[in-house]
Order: sequence, then structure tokens, then C-alpha cells
Amino acid sequence: MHDHRRLGRELDLFDTDPLMGAGLPYWLPDGAAVRHALEGYVRDAERRAGYRHVYSPVLGKRELYEISGHWSHYSGDMFPPMELGDEQMVLRPSLCPHHALIYRSRSHSYREFPLRMAELGAMYRSELSGVLGGLTRVRAIQLNDAHIFCTPEQVAEEACAALELIGRAYTALGISPARYRLSLPGPGGKYVADPELWRRSAALLRDVLDRCGVAYEAVEGEAAFYGPKIDVQIADPAGRESTLSTVQVDFHQPERFDLHYIGADGAKHRPVMVHRSVIGSLERAVAHLIEVHGGAFPPWLAPTQLVALPVSDAEVDQAAALVRRCRDRGLRAELAAPDQGTLGARIRAARLVPYQAVIGPREAAADRIAPRLRDGRRLDAQPAAEVLRRIAQLIDAHSTELLDREA
Repeated sequence: MHDHRRLGRELDLFDTDPLMGAGLPYWLPDGAAVRHALEGYVRDAERRAGYRHVYSPVLGKRELYEISGHWSHYSGDMFPPMELGDEQMVLRPSLCPHHALIYRSRSHSYREFPLRMAELGAMYRSELSGVLGGLTRVRAIQLNDAHIFCTPEQVAEEACAALELIGRAYTALGISPARYRLSLPGPGGKYVADPELWRRSAALLRDVLDRCGVAYEAVEGEAAFYGPKIDVQIADPAGRESTLSTVQVDFHQPERFDLHYIGADGAKHRPVMVHRSVIGSLERAVAHLIEVHGGAFPPWLAPTQLVALPVSDAEVDQAAALVRRCRDRGLRAELAAPDQGTLGARIRAARLVPYQAVIGPREAAADRIAPRLRDGRRLDAQPAAEVLRRIAQLIDAHSTELLDREA
């Protein structure tokens, strides 16, 4: 079984330092490359699905979170306020209050709906040291978050579309959900006291799951404080479950922030706020990817996608030129020169790299490559331009395959 904490450090993806603090990992260049690829994928997928991206501050006044309900229901998981003059500022525990304010800053018509607002933003949780671990439980979280402002009649369609977006992302990542969970309130929890709100929200989400044909389990005690949610559960190699992706229906915050839109009748109406996260926190997503793939990421996610392997010093210049051509095409490529060891040793060192380009005297003279794939397959020497075209095509398609059907 792969442990992402051990493997992530062995592969130089991330690490921690006591002076930075527990639960605050830093990303090394290879880990940052994985993270950038993941961020690029989700932003592009959201853009294609009609989302528009925003940026919002990581701080907010305590009053903001009092209005949203986070302070009364969630303050135990928030960092203490910082005194700035006569104001108290708080590191945000969630992005939704900020997005509610962005929505409220402009007037809106029903013609704009559904209005899909997305952000890859930082949020912070005051986790106790004893529960922190690797990338799965951290204090600074980069969240793939979005909020859809819509009419009640649009909720089911938007939530179904969000589940489909999640499914496509899992396919591209080469991962599978362990199960879908309808998370409902339980006895004794700190939940918004509005039975009708909970009834409407839960009924809508049940309809979404049924409409999408998704098998699910209803579990009490796992809801957000403001409403029920669909949780897409993943499991680590030991079978331990955690939540990666969510879809939530929220009637509470539109009420608290007095959000409205002008309907077809010319009157003010209250929108519904659908919270949706495709890959959840980048930290937890990368941790799961490390454990599922053992560091052998899908080609589009791999820190190094191609390594150029000159057989001898005579081919180093041609190999270096190939690396430059790869980078010009947007591929992440590195040169493994003979001074790094024998050809066999260099091939073994690059065992997790999807594509190895061996360049001997004949390949160098003819501008050809003899590709070796990570799974052990070897291909005949081919024109370098053609090999790079096919690799780039697979990567641009976010395929999990190493080879296209032409090979």
C-alpha cells in the first residue's frame, strides 16, 4: 500500500518544516508541477461549463462570519481573530461568505441565471496537532470551490451538471468514488434551526441523486451547518474514507445576506445558492492521487512527462534540443545525460516518467526517437516531431493512456 506521506517525500513532491508549523506543508518543484496541472485542468473544465472565476481575500471581518453563521456554528474550527485597530479580522474558514458579498455587490436579473462563480482559493482551519497528517489534514487549504446562484427550479439541473463535472474529472484523474453519501443533520449538532429549510434542501438533493441515477447512502450527522449535501467519498489503500467532492443546496446564506434578483414579474426574489467542489482541496486530491497511482501519475499530471536519454556524450546536444522542443510545446521534459550514470541506471531512475526518449547515433543523425513507455513497452524509432505530436495530443486530452491507437 502506498502512503502519500512517505512517497510524497521520497519523490520530492512536498515536505514540512517545524518552523513553518504543523499542518502547513510546502510544495517542492515536482509537487508544484502536479498542483499547477490540476489547477489548470479544473479551471479549464469550469470555464467550459460556464463558470466565471473570481478572486477574493483570505481575510474578512469577524462580522462577516457572524452574518454567514460560521461564527456561531463553526468558530471552534476557526483561527482566533486578529486585532487591527478597532476591528477584528479573521482568516476565512470558507469562501462562500465572500462569494455572497460579490454577488450582492451588483444587481441581478433572472436572465443572468444560473450565475456560476468559481474560485481556487485559500481557506484556513484551526485543526489540532493530533489530527494533522501529510496533505489530507492541513491548516491551510487550497479549495476548488464554486457557488451557483439560481432559481429554485434550476437547482436540480445545476446540481446534476455538477455531479457530471465531478465524474469527468475523476475519469481524467484515474480515480473512482468509493460511494455517494447524502449527508443529513443529526441530533445534537450545531445546525441552523429551520426545519422547513432542511426539508426542502434534502428533498432537492434526493431528487438530484435519483435523477442522475446515482446510488447513495443517507447518513445523519454529516451535513454542513447550513444545509444537507452530497458527498463524494474516496477511500485510501487501507479503506479509510474521506470526502473529496461535494454538492450542497443552501437557502440559509441567501437569506442571511439578503440576496435577491429581479424576476420576470419585475419583483425581487431570493436566489438559491448551490455550493459545489469538483476536486475539493488540492492537498487532499494530490494525496489521494499519490496513493492511487503510487507516483506514476497520468501523463498530463506527471511532474516530468518526458526524459531525454542520450546514449553517449555525442548525442547530448541533440537530446538537449529535444528537451527545448518539448518545452516549447508545453511539455515538461528533462535531460538525463550520461554523467548521471549508465543508460540502464538512468532508465531505472526515470521509471515513473511516462515517456523516455532514447537517442543513439542513428536517432540523432535522423532526428528520430526510440520511445520507451513507463509500462515497459518499447516502440521503433520514429520522427521526433511525430512522437511529440502524439504525446501532446494525449496530454491535451487529459487521457490516462500512455499510447494512442495509432501505435
